[in-house]
Amino acid sequence: MKIFTLRNVLRTAMWGGIAALGTALVGVIVAAVYVVRVTADLPDYQQLAEYEPPVMSRVHAGDGRLIAEYAREHRVFVPIENIPQSLVQAFISAEDKNFYEHGGLDFRGIIRAAFANIRHVILGERLEGASTITQQVAKNFLLSSAQRLERKVQEMVLARRIERAFTKDQILELYLNEIYFGQRAYGAAAAALNYFDKSLDELTLDEAALLAAVVNGPARFHPIRHPERTIDRRNWVLSRMAANGYITEEEAREAAQQPLEIAERLSGDDYLAAEYFVENVRRQVFSMYGDEELYHGGLSIRTTLDTTMQLAARQALRDGLETYDRRHGYRGALGQIELEEGWETRLEEFTLPRDLDAGWMGAVVLSLSADAAEIGFADGTRGSIPMSALEWGRETLPDGELGPIVTTPSEVLSSGDVILVESIADQEDYTDGQFGLRQIPAINGAIMAMDPHTGRVLAMMGGYSFQHSQFNRATQARRQPGSSFKPFAYAAALDNGYTPASLILDAPFIASGGADERFYMPSNYAERYYGMSTLRLGLELSRNVMTVRLAQEMGMRPIADYGERFGIYDELSPVLAMSLGAGETTLHRLVSAYATLVNGGRRVEPTILDRVQDRTGATIFAHEQLECGTCDVEEWTQELLEPWFADNRMEVVDPVTAYQVVHMLEGAVQRGTGTALRSLGRPMGGKTGTTNDFRDAWFVGFSPDLIVGVYVGFDTPYQLGSGEAGGRVAAPIARDFFGQVIGDYPVAPFRVPEGVRLVPIDRLTGEPGILGQSGVILEAFRPGSEPSRQSVDEESGLSFATSSVSERPQDAGLDELLEEDGDEEEEDELGGLY
Repeated sequence: MKIFTLRNVLRTAMWGGIAALGTALVGVIVAAVYVVRVTADLPDYQQLAEYEPPVMSRVHAGDGRLIAEYAREHRVFVPIENIPQSLVQAFISAEDKNFYEHGGLDFRGIIRAAFANIRHVILGERLEGASTITQQVAKNFLLSSAQRLERKVQEMVLARRIERAFTKDQILELYLNEIYFGQRAYGAAAAALNYFDKSLDELTLDEAALLAAVVNGPARFHPIRHPERTIDRRNWVLSRMAANGYITEEEAREAAQQPLEIAERLSGDDYLAAEYFVENVRRQVFSMYGDEELYHGGLSIRTTLDTTMQLAARQALRDGLETYDRRHGYRGALGQIELEEGWETRLEEFTLPRDLDAGWMGAVVLSLSADAAEIGFADGTRGSIPMSALEWGRETLPDGELGPIVTTPSEVLSSGDVILVESIADQEDYTDGQFGLRQIPAINGAIMAMDPHTGRVLAMMGGYSFQHSQFNRATQARRQPGSSFKPFAYAAALDNGYTPASLILDAPFIASGGADERFYMPSNYAERYYGMSTLRLGLELSRNVMTVRLAQEMGMRPIADYGERFGIYDELSPVLAMSLGAGETTLHRLVSAYATLVNGGRRVEPTILDRVQDRTGATIFAHEQLECGTCDVEEWTQELLEPWFADNRMEVVDPVTAYQVVHMLEGAVQRGTGTALRSLGRPMGGKTGTTNDFRDAWFVGFSPDLIVGVYVGFDTPYQLGSGEAGGRVAAPIARDFFGQVIGDYPVAPFRVPEGVRLVPIDRLTGEPGILGQSGVILEAFRPGSEPSRQSVDEESGLSFATSSVSERPQDAGLDELLEEDGDEEEEDELGGLY
């Protein structure tokens, strides 16, 4: 039997202690070696001192309204001094309540979390973490997110080093600008914008607590997908803030009672209306500064967009396209669903087109009677479409013509049809529960509004819907402008010895088609001819034959040169058909050319950017590059002139010629093809354009300070239909746009430049007249060019004023042309445009 003496016990305890101490020492050595090994290549934490995170670029309208953001990571950097204390306190309470007391590692928190997690394991609850804010900074900035012991040790070592190198405020600034909040939002400022459409200093207490709640698990606490769970987490943060003494219990209770309200940013009509415009901005800024600056550089981009005008442009274009589309019949339902029990669910699951007009909704046809169609909606409510609201829905035949007139709903719709409808209860003769049939237009178009003096593009819609098609028909669609090119042919004539009162014969003739000696016989829109007519009448009424005869007499070279000088074309072939707009161009170029006429002859380049600033606020681009004479003098004296700005824009045409064309286009609005604008009751000018077989329709209209261009056509060229000319299709869109915005401009006449004489002239004969007599207007002439009598060449049909044209234009040799053999060229190739 072994006897345990005190000496034996002490000896055993001593050797046991030595063994334990040795084991512990070995453990410490092993741990130390492990720590040294895994921390041998730690990232340089000093780089945090030069932290410059990727910041999103923001696009603003001319009034400062935010219209777009470009970023891979949505982030707005905010210095710590601009972050409200309530937000800081919310994050400290939620993530690291001992933040101001520990040195990077919260040992009390680690012990507390360890004991708490034993209970969580037993109850099957989510485990707690004990990472400090400083550890999260180390992980987010310097390490991967891998869940490994090695990474955790590195994180702890870096946290200790960061605490020694940076102040608590610096660490908080890094953390609150880098942490991920979900929905592509990095940093608290971007999260405040994403969730509440507010800046940080606008956040309420409950909103600050919600941000601190979301950051713990953006997917788990998603406020839209999991609102109840998110509210519970928010209220827990509020309770922690109260427990930590940052707010009172009463404040916490009051904030916890607030509903969860999440804002929908960059949505709605303002945003949708600007999509084509901001895509143009993105392309231009990308070409100027590249991908890195655009998506990471934090650029502040101030654009020229006028949000009121943009909304008006969107509405006018959509209304115009829809009106045209309804004139050409109904193309059929979106699809069919079964009408058995549960049709509401099937309708709700049916994929409707995106970007529908406000008020449009999907419906299904439930039944048909002799005078109405009963329809149902996904929420189970019902309504009806009266026969009078279906009369437009004639079948569209394969050749584009309309089918027979409809007399019953069953000729348009069938039971089970999924259709688009809009309430018409606010229209005369209709009541609540009645709807009109709608369809998305097959045709498309563009509208562009610009300041003719500065080139600032105030509004641009490149199509019916950006979500349906991102192709910008204002800048990318190259089409024949038709008669909307004629003003530039007439400008060339005015600079080559003609006046608005010069007479040109309007009668059939055959001309050489060009260098290949083919023949060309232009015709007027209505196939009628009016004999000797003034240039003014030729432009006001868009006479094709007069224009081509003028081009033949004068020669096409000056007209081709003017097409290029005005920027409509890069190169224009000098053949007669080009005088009628047979060359292809874009709406963007055409509007710019008209602006040159309106502003007195100076070339203006359309711009969509006012200025661009970098992340520090330094301006790196400015559209206005003004040179001010005498602005930099140190001391003012009476001998000095008042400050003035040099106009360095290229003079394309002299101011007198520009005004003469504008004055003639005023007549087009008063008496000619542009009368759609006459109802606006103020000085306006404009010109229509329609191409062969009615394939494209154009209109450019202007006041002294605003110019608007409209293009309408199919993306794959196709006939618009008989009679669907620029005056019927495009001009009403411009009129509706002007009607919404022109009231903000003063009623003012077009500016008359020096060197213009306004003389009473009979606009029909070109002879001097007396104001008040029928047909007599004030015509614009250069001094000395006003007519005293007209001399008419009987062979060529050209009339010229003896007081202004010293040399007779060359005889065109029409007799010889008529005697030559040759086939008439197809109009699609050589003119015949209106």
